[in-house]
Amino acid sequence: MADTETLVAPASAAGTSALALIRVDGPLAHGLVTSALSRSETPAMRHASMGLWRSVDGTVIDQVVVTCHAQGASHTGNAAAEITCHGNPLLVRRIVEDCLARGARMAEPGEFTRRAFVNGRMDLSQAEAVADLIHATSERALEAARRQLAGEMGVSIARWTDAALSVLATLEAHIDFPEEDLPPEDPAGPCSKILALAQQLEAVAATERHDAALRSGIRIAVVGAPNAGKSSLLNALAGEARALVSAEPGTTRDYLEARMTGLPLAVTVVDTAGLRSSTADLERAGMERSLTQAASADFLLVVVDRSHPAPELPDKLMALLKEGHAAVVENKSDLPSHPALAQWLKNLPRLSTCLKSEDGASKARAGVAALLEKADLVPTGETLVVSARHADSLRRAAKALEQAARHLSLGSKETELASAEVRSGINALGEVIGRVDNERMLDKLFASFCIGK
Repeated sequence: MADTETLVAPASAAGTSALALIRVDGPLAHGLVTSALSRSETPAMRHASMGLWRSVDGTVIDQVVVTCHAQGASHTGNAAAEITCHGNPLLVRRIVEDCLARGARMAEPGEFTRRAFVNGRMDLSQAEAVADLIHATSERALEAARRQLAGEMGVSIARWTDAALSVLATLEAHIDFPEEDLPPEDPAGPCSKILALAQQLEAVAATERHDAALRSGIRIAVVGAPNAGKSSLLNALAGEARALVSAEPGTTRDYLEARMTGLPLAVTVVDTAGLRSSTADLERAGMERSLTQAASADFLLVVVDRSHPAPELPDKLMALLKEGHAAVVENKSDLPSHPALAQWLKNLPRLSTCLKSEDGASKARAGVAALLEKADLVPTGETLVVSARHADSLRRAAKALEQAARHLSLGSKETELASAEVRSGINALGEVIGRVDNERMLDKLFASFCIGK
């Protein structure tokens, strides 16, 4: 379908830069740039054309490069043009204002991508991936967004839908043509297929737990008694001296954050105040903040001095030290280990290191990265991670299929009910890629995009 309005908006970030990009999309796009460049013919499609951009009153605004895209061959499917000018915000504003004077209107956030979706240039999961790709903060997040943008989710949805339709065709054949010469109805066959498909959908929906990690990263809290080496561990993971290290206990009174280096995912490490009995109001306030940071962290690293007995830590912290959520870092591996330490928190994985040397710091970084992978906090590059919206649709589809299987297990009298549930499951799958007429949902989704996208 062709859009009747012509949109314009800057597609590059605001601020001063060498170059800036302005997008024009709609029926007036080609005529608009042809007139502004004082050309008698529209520039060749998909060829860069340099010229002087003149306003409607003939004033030269800037020297620009224009690339036109034909109807059906652009990002949105409409006739479109991209204008590259010098990156002075004043020049960008003047060219946009001139496009408005020539009949275009300012695009709303995400309106170009919405046009691409409505015109069938991409499905809804791909449209969402555009925003994810723009805002990705790590290599793993970029990879996940690239895979979604390439249409992997759409391919998977098509495969699952075909499987459900195959079962539905069998069920409805027996409903609509009960007296025809059909194979004997065997509910066990469709039932097993439906349950297998439901299990697949549940497994994919479970990857939602990685969605927040991809979008905002993982937060690790470094906790323990004073002088165990918490600040040294922060510095080792950050790859630089972010925290002051001192032999005097209680020097860290507040938490300090740093980004961990060398990982494909964004990881923030939080150094917290040492936990011990203290009468100083300031130190006690720092320890309260330590417990707050620990409670909100995705993973905890409990740093201990391996030459000392096991530290006495607050009950609130001990309750958080669960398998898959925490690990013990035994610092000062150059010293003999205290015998009592071996049985302390023995259910948690351990990492032994000496943070005085660069070699020890490198081993600590590698060890912590391995701990995060083992705890399944970091999705692999092969994992197709779904968003909360996708997960909700997949779980509803799985639930409908499971209900269909229950109906089939009760015998042929329940076949019509099973058929209806399979249809509900197929509809839920369609919501992932946008086969749903819900303007409010689309308005909310594309409103989160930036202008020009």
